[in-house]
Parts: sequence; C-alpha cells; structure tokens
Amino acid sequence: MADYLEDLINIPVGPLGLIVMPGCEEIGSRIDHYLVKWRRERENEHKETIPFRGYERGSYLIEIVCPRFGSGEAKGMIKRSVRGLDLYIVCDVFNYGVEYKMYGRSVPMSPDDHYADLKRIIAASAGKAKRISVIMPMLYEGRQHRRSSRESLDCAMALQELVAMGVSNIITFDAHDPRVQNAIPAHGFDNVMPTYQMIKALVNNVPDIEFDPDHLMIISPDEGAMARGIYFSSVLGVDLGMFYKRRDYSRVVNGRNPIVAHEYLGSDVAGKDLIIVDDMISSGDSVLDLGKKLKELKARNIYVCTTFGLFCNGLEHFDQAVADGYITKVFTTNGIYATPELLSRPWYCPVDLSKYIAYVLDTLNHDASISSLLEPTSKINALLIKKGKRKAQ
Repeated sequence: MADYLEDLINIPVGPLGLIVMPGCEEIGSRIDHYLVKWRRERENEHKETIPFRGYERGSYLIEIVCPRFGSGEAKGMIKRSVRGLDLYIVCDVFNYGVEYKMYGRSVPMSPDDHYADLKRIIAASAGKAKRISVIMPMLYEGRQHRRSSRESLDCAMALQELVAMGVSNIITFDAHDPRVQNAIPAHGFDNVMPTYQMIKALVNNVPDIEFDPDHLMIISPDEGAMARGIYFSSVLGVDLGMFYKRRDYSRVVNGRNPIVAHEYLGSDVAGKDLIIVDDMISSGDSVLDLGKKLKELKARNIYVCTTFGLFCNGLEHFDQAVADGYITKVFTTNGIYATPELLSRPWYCPVDLSKYIAYVLDTLNHDASISSLLEPTSKINALLIKKGKRKAQ
C-alpha cells in the first residue's frame, strides 16, 4: 500500500466525483472509504495547488435520484454541480432487489431499467463533467455479444450508445467475451480480471487447501472458459481439465440451446481438490452437473469460483448439491447484487471488489497506467508465499 501511495504523482484529470446508481450503495460507500483514506494518507506537496483542487475531501460521493412517475416513466437528477469533475459512475444492471411503483404495483428493476437510469444520469450531467467513466462490473447484455442468425447485437449497441453520450472509459470485470470492445475500438474499454481477489478469498476461507499438482486441479466448464482456466492453472502451477458441452442446436429453451451432456477431458481427478472457474453462474444447472460428474470420478472437494452469481433458478438446488457432497463452496464477487438469502448460506463466500475498483478509479483519476493492476501474477505469488502455500524462490 505504501508503494501505491507514492506511485501516483501525476496531476489529476480533474476533481474526482463518484456516483453510485441505485442498488450500488454498499459497494459505493466502500470505494469512497478507500479513496478518502488513501488521499488523506498520501504525501503530496501539491495538494493545495490549483491542479489538485478538491483532491482531499471527506467524501467523493455525489447524490443522485431517479424518481418515477406513476406510469413507470422516470428522470435522472444530480443533486449538485459536476462541472469540471472527473466523474465515475458505478452501475449494477443486475440488481433486481431495487423496485419501483408502476400503476400502484411494485416492479423489480430489470437490466434494461438500470441501463436506462444510467443513461439518464449521464444526460443529467449535460456535458459539464470534464470526463465520464462508467464502472459496470457485469457488462450489460454481455451474453448477447455475437450474431448467429437474424438477431440483435445488444452489447455492441449499448457500448456505442454510451460513448456517443460522452463516456470516455468503460470498466468491466471478466467480460463474457472481451472482443465486444471491437464495437468501440477508439474508446477506453478495460476488462479487469478478479483472479487475485478470488485466490485470496480461497486462501482465507479454505486454510487447508494446497496449491500443488498432487492436490489441486483447475477445471474449465467448457471451451469458452479455457482462457480463464489456463491463467489459473499457470499462475498456481497445477494441471487443467475441461468439459465439452454437447448441445441440442435444434431447440431453444429459456433463450439457449439445451445441453445434452458434459464430456470430461483431462487427467485423473481422484483424491484432488478441484476449482471450477467461469465468468458466471446463471441457473447453476451446468456447474451442479459438473460437480456430480467430478464426484463420480472420485474428486475430493469441489470449489466453484465464478466472477458473478445470478442464481436465476434459486438456491435450493445448490443446498441439495452441497448436502449431497457435489459442491463444497461457491465463491462469487460482490460486483452484482447478492440476496440476503445467498449471503446467509454457509457454503457461499463473497469476494469483495471494492478495494480493487478504488485502486483502478484512483489511478485513472491521476491519468496513470493501470497495467500493473491488470496483471496480478506477482501479487498472487507474494500472497501464496505469505500464507505459506508456496516457497520463496
């Protein structure tokens, strides 16, 4: 931390402003806490000069509201001036825990509703902010990233719409397909991987886990997640196995082609702890089927590490899988909404992203490179040495 405080010597782009959209209040307050703490502790002889105006403050949060009319229509309102600010907007478009009234009925906010409110707040800034960056942990419409028939390309359209409104940078975590950035090749798009945070949570919550090829393997649930699996296995120095999904492309069920079977490809998993890595849990059916198959292959403990947990079909089938021994623990980040029921489950371990987001935000405000933040290999190695999981070389 001391090195980080000393490294940021660039003049800030502008006074920092942080807007957290409805549903992001908890993670937003944590990000704000880190920013206030670091800037109070940071030694800088230029703090009182004009280029550093507003650098050290009691809070960087800017209050906003998105009130609704009885018909469900809405507007965005910013409660104070954002003129000249380097503005960062945190938005969780998957928080269905936020509701609004429409014709007297309570309606949970959909991703489309959250995205519309984000655009309203950008529009409410009326071009007065010096720069606008959007931090969207799970990318809106990220799964609709390519066209295979006569269908819309929603993610690409959303990215183009945001930059057309004046957004300079879009920061997301573990994009389902990072190639969506090709839709805005001349604008800032950072796909951040929370690998270090995930491994840190594993070490802290599973103290007896051993990071060596005799005791641990990484499992990729399909060919699309191989890049994540390769990085995990390489940085941890363990073997990698994968599953191949056979789908029925003649049918569409709940918006996708149903999986006929999972076929395992890889070395023997008997007696080993396994880490299944992926970008998200949607219904959870696939990962639970993998857990059952891996247990049939005599695996020891099975840990599921996914960046986002949607749990669209509820938690009961996960409870049953844990009771049956197919799954040991599930790790997902707090980048999207987690219900109180999920947080209360003994098998669930949340992975906090707030400090990481604060690092990225603080660095970008100083117009400094975030390359070191995007490459966590040295930090992972140092963590494993510190926790006694790896010998110093």
